[in-house]
Amino acid sequence: MAILAATPDRVDQARRSRRSPLPRTTGPAGTEAVPRTDQDARDRRTVAGVTETPAPAPASPEPTTLGELRATGAAFRPVKAEIRANLLARLRAGEPSLPGMVGFEDTVLPEVERALIAGHDLVLLGERGQGKTRLIRTLVGLLDEWTPVLVGSELNEHPLHPVSVWAHRQIAEHGDATPVGWLHRSDRFGEKLATPDTSVGDLIGDVDPIKVAEGRTLGDPETVHYGLVPRTNRGIFSVNELPDLAERIQVALLNVLEERDIQIRGYRVRLPLDLLLVASANPEDYTNRGRIITPLKDRFGTEVRTHYPVELADEIRLLHQEAQTTWRDGAVRAGDAVYATPLVPEHLVEIVARFTRLVRESSHVDQRSGVSARFAVAALETVAASAVRRAAVAGETRPVARVVDLPSVVPASRGKVEFADAGSDPDDDRELEVLDHLLRQATAQTFRARCAGLDLTGLQEHFSGGETVESGDLVPAPALLGQLGTIPRLAELLGRLGVPEGEQSAEQAAAAVEFALEGLYLTRRLAKDTDGGRTVYGA
Repeated sequence: MAILAATPDRVDQARRSRRSPLPRTTGPAGTEAVPRTDQDARDRRTVAGVTETPAPAPASPEPTTLGELRATGAAFRPVKAEIRANLLARLRAGEPSLPGMVGFEDTVLPEVERALIAGHDLVLLGERGQGKTRLIRTLVGLLDEWTPVLVGSELNEHPLHPVSVWAHRQIAEHGDATPVGWLHRSDRFGEKLATPDTSVGDLIGDVDPIKVAEGRTLGDPETVHYGLVPRTNRGIFSVNELPDLAERIQVALLNVLEERDIQIRGYRVRLPLDLLLVASANPEDYTNRGRIITPLKDRFGTEVRTHYPVELADEIRLLHQEAQTTWRDGAVRAGDAVYATPLVPEHLVEIVARFTRLVRESSHVDQRSGVSARFAVAALETVAASAVRRAAVAGETRPVARVVDLPSVVPASRGKVEFADAGSDPDDDRELEVLDHLLRQATAQTFRARCAGLDLTGLQEHFSGGETVESGDLVPAPALLGQLGTIPRLAELLGRLGVPEGEQSAEQAAAAVEFALEGLYLTRRLAKDTDGGRTVYGA
């Protein structure tokens, strides 16, 4: 038997494939659409309040009766075996196992892959905004695209593996003519956000008084109204923020995890459920709002700890993937199309990423709460919106974000951070001062990283005679550049900031020059006076 050696080249190729971004589709006006996995490409999306037309649904397989299905040689396969086979196929092909998960390639994903191969139910532990829910929903892509079900089954029963009294009766009555339908994998996912008012009936089921009133006896299993968990049979069910469930409700999940059946008000209902159960939790909730009871923790096969991006490059990749900095709705008029595609230069993306990491590391911030990835995403979207606002007011031909747009992030992001030493006075501005200081620090770090060794004395000499340069969130690019005249080494500066020669414009030049001016100020080679939205640089 031949054995495939794991050569260094093969290992490197596998690692690169893990870090490959999601495939992107092209939107209107040549813009890139949000990356999406194949299972949710069918869903409707709403952007800027406008509903886009969904992609045509893929055609389902042809067999429509039990006899036709048997003739194809189909066989029943449990959900966990299905996920295992599809996961191994991706790994063999060198494809990303869970596309779109950034920064988890060498830490979280191997643990999740091992859990899925082992057939374990799992719980994800991590602070807010670490992608736990995103990871859980991405698991749906490991299911078969289509699976056969008995038409009318509340439990998505496989025609070759019925589990309910109703299903057995249907097959006994109709035989090979029993109707068969097909369920897409996007419809095989269920989730419940754990809230204090969640009941056993919501998750597992309860007696349906309407069915009893129709004449059925209380001993009839068909008087049961199934809850969310059994209705996700043959799929993936997620319980988000599991510790928030009352302990007596958590007990109801014990049989689902181990015995794979359900119990409802004393009914002897034996339903061998076939599903993957995944839960998420914040470690802080173990002591503050609730906890996962010990027997339930014991029945989860694997516990996986998530984390924020470890590397700056991963933080930037995550921003590029998640931030909605363009608006691709069909309602944009031809004259307004320029505003739908603002440009956020790469050095500003890096500043936002560094800012987020500094906030997470700050001693002023509550480390138990964490700083969500949504903090960085919202910040970058705010920067893009500030550029669009300036272009609309000042008449710029293309919205391009500049350093002057960064301060708008501070007040907008305040509510996303929990401070460890927050006072009781709601008018206390110390929190804003902390964020503003960290933003300046992030800008200085980015300037040193991108412009180290670059000779900016020519730009600095412009101020030797007492001249000043005024900027602001409403100062257009031509007005800013007009105050400087010829700018020495501008092409080299643009190159350092990653602007290709053929794509340079006045707006991009203004963004680069303003970044250089701010860098000279932060390294104490220029002075700066700020008054509201007005900024004046001088010697």
